[in-house]
Amino acid sequence: MDKILEVKNLKISFRTQGGTVKAVRDISFDLERGKTLAIVGESGSGKSVTSKAVLGILAGNSITEGGEIIYDGRDLLKIDEEEMCTIRGNRISMIFQDPLSSLNPIVKIGQQITEAMLLKNRGNRKSARKAFNSTLALLKNNMIEAIGADKKSEIDAMCQTFDKFNIEGIKLENSYNNSVSEAEGLVSEIEDLIFMTSKKQKVDVKARLGEIYAGVKMVKDPFMLRGFAEKFSTAANEVKAKAALYTPAKKNEPAKELPLELVTALESLKAVTNEMLAATKPNFFRIGYYKLKNPSFDLTSKSVEELNAMTLDYLNEDFMFKFIDMEKKGIKNSFDKALEKKKALMPKLYEAAEFYKKGEFDKTSADKVATETASLVEASIDRLELNKDSVAYTFRTTLLTAIEKYFVAIKKNPQEEARFERQTKKRDALIARGKHVEWKVVPKSIYDLDELKKEIANVADRMISRYEAYIAAAESVDFENRGIEMIDYFKAKASEVVYKITKRMAKEKAINLMEEVGIPDPRIRYYQYPFEFSGGMRQRIVIAIALAADPDILICDEPTTALDVTIQAQILELINNLKRERNLSVIFITHDLGVVANMADDIAVMYAGKIVEYGSADDVFYDPRHPYTWALLASMPDLDTKEKLDAIPGTPPNMIYPPVGDAFADRNKYAMQIDFEQQPPKFKISDTHWAATWLLHPDAPKVEPPRIVTDRIERMTKKAGGEN
Repeated sequence: MDKILEVKNLKISFRTQGGTVKAVRDISFDLERGKTLAIVGESGSGKSVTSKAVLGILAGNSITEGGEIIYDGRDLLKIDEEEMCTIRGNRISMIFQDPLSSLNPIVKIGQQITEAMLLKNRGNRKSARKAFNSTLALLKNNMIEAIGADKKSEIDAMCQTFDKFNIEGIKLENSYNNSVSEAEGLVSEIEDLIFMTSKKQKVDVKARLGEIYAGVKMVKDPFMLRGFAEKFSTAANEVKAKAALYTPAKKNEPAKELPLELVTALESLKAVTNEMLAATKPNFFRIGYYKLKNPSFDLTSKSVEELNAMTLDYLNEDFMFKFIDMEKKGIKNSFDKALEKKKALMPKLYEAAEFYKKGEFDKTSADKVATETASLVEASIDRLELNKDSVAYTFRTTLLTAIEKYFVAIKKNPQEEARFERQTKKRDALIARGKHVEWKVVPKSIYDLDELKKEIANVADRMISRYEAYIAAAESVDFENRGIEMIDYFKAKASEVVYKITKRMAKEKAINLMEEVGIPDPRIRYYQYPFEFSGGMRQRIVIAIALAADPDILICDEPTTALDVTIQAQILELINNLKRERNLSVIFITHDLGVVANMADDIAVMYAGKIVEYGSADDVFYDPRHPYTWALLASMPDLDTKEKLDAIPGTPPNMIYPPVGDAFADRNKYAMQIDFEQQPPKFKISDTHWAATWLLHPDAPKVEPPRIVTDRIERMTKKAGGEN
């Protein structure tokens, strides 16, 4: 399972005048790469707080009482704001419920989309250069260790060459890609002009033709123009010549239809441009090396096919075979060193786990063992491993946080007991004097010291399990594959280093994004303000902005709630398509189970700050086990349900005073006495499915879901069987 995000034991509260609201109470879940996790629950269940915690945008009165949010080997709860800014809106983006809250009403849409691209591009280039340099330096040192110090000068030279030709190749590729972007924009400009004038829309034909001429000048890469330069220039000059035949319309009148000769010239220019776009693309990774070694060679003297073949042979024979062989030795050296350190570390980890399990420690000794063990864990990490081990990378902060929580609880528990006793006595005294008392005593918030102490040991146990599995799998590591992945990593980082987005490029990318999210006539809408768009179109704009930086994770916080049913379906389909096309990982927040029926891979049902049921979409829809999930399904309308839908009785509890037992007990007609006295544990139903309800206890009476739910499941099962 490829986890891109891990949330572990997250606890979040909010300070208010009435008391502390327990918004999220010890929840855990994983988000798999390329999958959609839906978090479902009523308002106030904690689902939006969870998503905002991931993005680091909680309100100022929030208190993160515990937990971890692991992304790319980092705990997002423990990094500073500067580092968070490199992730927020870049690697993790969010779509909010009300699109107007994400849009500036007095700034044109195009500027709002391009602004994010331009800002993030500068930061990406800087961080990519740093990552490229540090990884290559680490690889070089390991290559020297593996091959021998006598080869140091040769390895230094090869790594320097690798760096230089990577950048050289990417520079050539960026020049080519810029021209491709301009050529695609040119085709769109031509199509838009012909379409707008044929429909007699208000359009400044002269200005549009000026943009077309400007676009022609920007298509200037020699690889792009190879074999097309004369033809392209002739077609462009023909457009200029025929433009003289057009008589502009009067001011504020619709544009006149273009003369047939001008349309023909524009279509001819478009056809030549499309030919260039369809031509074989050069392999710039190979060409970059050849150009570095043969700077005077005319790269345009051969066809692209000949150039690609020639430069591949030259790169492999002259450099790449030898470099990859050295690279693999360096990667294996780094792996072997880390493996030996892991093996040597295991007794210390066992010792630390045993130390914490005995529980005979004070704060000083607990911190000392944690610091010593964490230093050894960090030294055992293979820094050349591209898929970061989040357990190892966050071991220090996780262990020290668990220790801190335990000793804070030791201090606060007596204070909380005293506070509760003081308030209770005061309230009882007022009542005894015949006073009417409206306020309640805030329930005791007492930490279970045994559980907190156990969690300290569990952190060490998780590290032990991870390293035991790592050591056991060491023999099966494919260093050939790791070498290829490393080359791809360097190519990607080099591409980011030199990928500079200009304002014109940002505009073309923004227009392409607008088209991708289904906004018609994007070149026209680019210059419009948010008030000129419908609610559904504004949400599409917000999605385009969220995608502008090509994020790994997209968080959708009830993005369809404010839209009518037809538009809802379109937005959901759009998000689904984007997920598949971009391999996005999606967290979808909603109060309506029906919304995620056809898009969620996994579903977490939340109530009163806790996940009460978790499973695959099939688990939750076809085999729901928690009464709250039943209630959500029973209140969900569909076309086939004839009987009256069941509303969920009552209201969610006041989370300033969290219930002692199951928070849903007061609204649950199946509740037993134990539901009011003790929180239920997670009962495993299958490897992918669990629910926290006492109804799953072996001694509980057998209870069937409501008839409306079982009937719906039966209909869905029959329908699914028929479709198969």
